[in-house]
Amino acid sequence: MIQSYSRLVDGLLLRTSNGWIALTPTSAHIVRIRYTLQEKFSDRASLALLPPSLPTAEFRVDDTEGEILFSTAELTIHIDRSTGAFLYRDASGRLLTREPERGGKTLIPAEVLRTVFDESAAALEQEGADGFRLRAGEFSRVVDRTAYHARLDFVWAEGEALYGLGSHEEGMMNLRGQHQYLYQQNMKAVVPVLVSTRGYGVIFDNYSLMTFHDDAFGSYVWMEFAEALDFTFVVGPDFDRIVAAVRRLSGRAPMLPRWAFGYIQSKERYKTQDELVEVVAEYRRRGLPLDCIVLDWQSWPGELWGQKTFDPTRFPDPDQMTEDLHRLNVRLMVSIWPIMRRGGENWQELYEHGFLLGNRATYDAFQDEARAMYWKQAHDGLFSHGIDAWWCDCTEPFEADWKGAHKPEPEERLKINTEEAKTYLDPEYANAYSLLHSQGIYEGQRRVTDRKRVVNLTRSAFLGQQRYATITWSGDVSATWEMLRAQIPAGLNFCVTGMPYWTLDIGAFFVRRKPDLWFWDGDYDVGVEDMGYRELYVRWFQLGAFLPMFRSHGTDTPREIWRFGEPGEPMYEALAKFLRLRYRLMPYIYALAGMVTHRDQTLLRALAFDFRQDPNTYDIDDQFLFGPALLVNPVTRPMYYGVGSQALEAADRTRRVYLPAGCDWFDFWTGSRYAGGQAITADAPLEILPLYARAGAILPMGAAVQHSGESANAESLDLVIFPGSDGGFDLYEDAGDGYDYERGEFSIIPLRWDDAARRLTIEARQGSFPGMPVTRQFRVNVADGISQRWVQPESGSAPIVIYHGAAVSVTI
Repeated sequence: MIQSYSRLVDGLLLRTSNGWIALTPTSAHIVRIRYTLQEKFSDRASLALLPPSLPTAEFRVDDTEGEILFSTAELTIHIDRSTGAFLYRDASGRLLTREPERGGKTLIPAEVLRTVFDESAAALEQEGADGFRLRAGEFSRVVDRTAYHARLDFVWAEGEALYGLGSHEEGMMNLRGQHQYLYQQNMKAVVPVLVSTRGYGVIFDNYSLMTFHDDAFGSYVWMEFAEALDFTFVVGPDFDRIVAAVRRLSGRAPMLPRWAFGYIQSKERYKTQDELVEVVAEYRRRGLPLDCIVLDWQSWPGELWGQKTFDPTRFPDPDQMTEDLHRLNVRLMVSIWPIMRRGGENWQELYEHGFLLGNRATYDAFQDEARAMYWKQAHDGLFSHGIDAWWCDCTEPFEADWKGAHKPEPEERLKINTEEAKTYLDPEYANAYSLLHSQGIYEGQRRVTDRKRVVNLTRSAFLGQQRYATITWSGDVSATWEMLRAQIPAGLNFCVTGMPYWTLDIGAFFVRRKPDLWFWDGDYDVGVEDMGYRELYVRWFQLGAFLPMFRSHGTDTPREIWRFGEPGEPMYEALAKFLRLRYRLMPYIYALAGMVTHRDQTLLRALAFDFRQDPNTYDIDDQFLFGPALLVNPVTRPMYYGVGSQALEAADRTRRVYLPAGCDWFDFWTGSRYAGGQAITADAPLEILPLYARAGAILPMGAAVQHSGESANAESLDLVIFPGSDGGFDLYEDAGDGYDYERGEFSIIPLRWDDAARRLTIEARQGSFPGMPVTRQFRVNVADGISQRWVQPESGSAPIVIYHGAAVSVTI
């Protein structure tokens, strides 16, 4: 029951019969809500959300007989006087969502336990498929403090779809009717944000184990430990505006370097300096584009797991190695781990300063000084030799269920993994390790140089981590068609939370099946020798070509393109085709990356981002938009070969594609035009991923190149226009690396299409940067519903516009 309320300078404070509730409007469409049983709210700084930088928005409070109304220009919250239940409406009075009439906010006092370790007890050392682990031998637990179990209940509407919560292996898309466990694990990356097709989002500022339910047990989010129930309600209604609010509150994503959007070749593992350079040289000899090669785990000396230095036997001259790679216009990414084996210099230094957690192997990323020391070690041992990017592996360092022949039940896995994590981490902050670890890498490199942008590929994630230049991948998945399909909704639900950069292991990490290990569960025991695996790899590669990071990786079998055939053979040619297409799309992709940073946009887009008004899109889990222009429809079933190279003679080589309502669509490969709001049957032979461009889209494309540097700010570009609607695109460009863009050194060329007049206007260039081409040549292709000149632009002629920076128009 609401007993009284006070209007404060920054919001509304409610005194209830069971605690206090504060409402703080960050802006007209963003309201933070906190609930505590204490006399005052904690002043502890959030790990995920940034300190408020703007004054609160204007609001009003209206008192009625049964309700208190808290209103901004865009949101009204109805507060039931008798139960404290909240109901949310937009500025037009439309219901967004509500709590149950009995009330939806629950806090139950709970003891938070702290582990006390016996320093004299021997630790238990293990090494398995996911690396080295050290577990404390003897310990006890004591009560550290009292916090709360927190719960927020909802009444979601019929037909409403929910997305978000991060990347999870199960392949859920629409979360309605589902439940999800939110803890960090190899194939789980938690981001506590929900987004609704009714046009709102909810951001939870909580770092403990969480669960989501919309099932027989109720519709709610539960948090194991919290100082207070602390969440932020955001009105969109568009998903892009909700994402922008998430980044406004938790940090904007910095620019990645241009090369990070090129092809990245990896495997488990390249073992020597000579092997790395030779693989890159072979790409160059074959004329196959490449921008980065990855050095996976065990680059360290001998058995010194996690030591951040090169093995001098296998990598005798790391300076020469990076120089050779850079001469070939390829960057080097190196795997580093938060876990270290006793005996190495890195371990010894951290141990002597008290910077290791209770297992005496994992560094304590929650300590500022520990992060600084870890960075210094990474700098001195690796970065100083010219490496370009970090692969921060195992950033959920306490998973414990990767063993045995049988996969534990979901609830058992939850218990195994969270109990292990809570042994070494504060249970209230158990999900936040990756956030702090990423902070240390980003801030460390930024202190050292502003000429090389931070790139951090990491297996775990949390709200706010996007501000530290991270890309999260989906973990060590297995090579099955079912897993390929499940990857798509995993990535879409991750990116809808405001995290812009997600990827996967093209071809899956585990290819073979090991009966004694439940997670080593691929279908292809002979790897690339199996034509069935080659087909699966091609389809995975086609999907990867339309992800924010395009990266192949895995164990059990080689991953270089020539391992899948030779020039002229179908598998090789299909891979080469999509590799080259990725590079032709680089002007489009990098411009979108600029919009991620400067305008909080999203590359990897669930259909509801752009077609929220079309309910037919809500449950589609195998289609997505890559930027605003392209509808991507991966093939997720075999059409040519089964396991063991068994030929599939009568297989259907098409797939169903739903074209969202509200615009026409063009087949990228044929130029054929289709009305939206219908499902079609699309041809999908091995060399084709069904791909459609939206009417009104302007798609900038470059020439065929061997690395992203060749496409950088090219003087000549193709502009492909798909008519049927007015449209536009802002062509963002900058130096491609370094942080001068933060000082305004970038340019934007606005491109605008007037469909009725069939006129393209290239507006005046905004901004500039050193090295920017002063004069540009744009070749303009307008889709006519018949031809597809943009696929092979050299095969036909098109109008050419010479652009000097001033506005120019052309009618076509």
